Amino acid sequence: MRAMNCGRLRTWAASGATLVFLAGAAAAGPPAAAHDGGLGPAIEAIMHKPGYEHAQWGVLETDPENGRVIHSRFANQFFVPGSTVKLVTMSTAWHTLGPDYGFTTPVMATGTRTGSTLHGNLALVAQGDLTMGGRTKPDGSVDYTDIDHTEAAIPGATLTPENPLAGINQIARQIREAGITRVDGNVVIDPRLFDLPDLSPQPTPLILNDNLIDLLTTPTRPGQAAKLFWRPQVSPYHVTSTVRTVAGGGTTSVNVTASPDGTQIHLTGTIAAGSQPLLRVSGIKDPNAFGRTALIEALGRAGVTVTAPPTGPNPQDQLPRSYRHDPRVAAYVSPPYSQYAKLILKVSHNLGANLALCNMAVARGSKNCFDAFPIEHDFLTGVAHIDPKQFQLADGRGGVPAERVTPKGLVELLTYWLHTPDATAFRRLLPILGVDGSNAMSCTTNCPAKGKVFAKPGTILGDDLLNQQLAASAQNEAGYLKTDDGRLLTFFVGVNGAASPDLQSFLSIFNDVNQITALLQEQASAHK
Repeated sequence: MRAMNCGRLRTWAASGATLVFLAGAAAAGPPAAAHDGGLGPAIEAIMHKPGYEHAQWGVLETDPENGRVIHSRFANQFFVPGSTVKLVTMSTAWHTLGPDYGFTTPVMATGTRTGSTLHGNLALVAQGDLTMGGRTKPDGSVDYTDIDHTEAAIPGATLTPENPLAGINQIARQIREAGITRVDGNVVIDPRLFDLPDLSPQPTPLILNDNLIDLLTTPTRPGQAAKLFWRPQVSPYHVTSTVRTVAGGGTTSVNVTASPDGTQIHLTGTIAAGSQPLLRVSGIKDPNAFGRTALIEALGRAGVTVTAPPTGPNPQDQLPRSYRHDPRVAAYVSPPYSQYAKLILKVSHNLGANLALCNMAVARGSKNCFDAFPIEHDFLTGVAHIDPKQFQLADGRGGVPAERVTPKGLVELLTYWLHTPDATAFRRLLPILGVDGSNAMSCTTNCPAKGKVFAKPGTILGDDLLNQQLAASAQNEAGYLKTDDGRLLTFFVGVNGAASPDLQSFLSIFNDVNQITALLQEQASAHK
């Protein structure tokens, strides 16, 4: 059964970790068994705090150099994984596509040329590029913030400074440089790369700004209208705001509503004077129509006139069967896939993880994104030599309620990486405790393990309506502990079935798991 977005069902993220909010979500796993008494009193004290009375903890820590199991608790039992699923997705995508793979998005000219006039259409052939230049820094790397704009419901979410339309603008300039100043025809987005999968968030062949409109509200003086910044500004999208600034310490609450087609967006509410800018987002309902208009407007800025109306539906029926005899007049080339893997794992980028399934399927000649699962199966069995029955997966990001993983399966996957040439590169893709990504805000002060735990969090949170509280179905971490003498240990720490009175209190569960990982790192460093 797929997670449905209805009623009280919402999607959140805690410190960048995927946090799926599902009514009635339940914990997984059999009844509790014997405890690993070697964890130590500090860790046991955390595991027995209020809220964990009916929870099940799982722990596995191993030394990959000799296979020694250092700690183990329910290591072979299923746990709700949350975003630790991304470890499987991105490991397979890295192997299938390769870290140096780049997406080349071409624009084809269909028709004839008379001087600088194209009598025909420009077709942008979408290639499943996650960012289309919208996060690319001058050095070619992909930018991110520790709490990504895709998780705008979480306080502290911020924007990267790069122009979300950078790739589209580059394409428009290339078309002008190709000698075209007038298009006596249309601009069409070709989205035929893959069929749209039943996944949430749904990946699309063309993605601009993660298919989101960013809405940044900044307080002014009490009693005055708040300042609004929004991007990317593409017709016919229009944003208005009646958000008012209230006295410092007052209520900050900004709500977003949109018309059925998503193009008319309105913000209401209040924001306290002196507070940080507040980020909200609104979804782009038709990425193809949005991309078409964005390209027509970019062409205008580059000095190219298009006779077709700039807004309206994408005229996909005007696309040719093939481009065998049509010249390429522009192309945007992405950064290497290793940069996308970093973005997806550092901030738990859900859209990117689901898109990875489609990227893999396309690489193997299929338009069905779910054909990535046989690829994952073959990777686990034939490459990593891991029993795939330790995983039950149905998406790329870890948001389907039925998904399960064993700590042993994840640790075996992490161990596999240590025996590959990309071991260090892969480890550095993971959030680093107290430093960056999803785990940047834990272990920040007086924490000897800061910078020494590389791990992917996973979170599943739901409503417990009976008891008017939150059910933390899962909070997990899986990754590497780097000891003070430079050894690398593989680990999983997770809890299923915890309870929390509210979202703010839930963050203590997130921090408890990270505190346990920090204590394991300190213990390992003390016992060489």
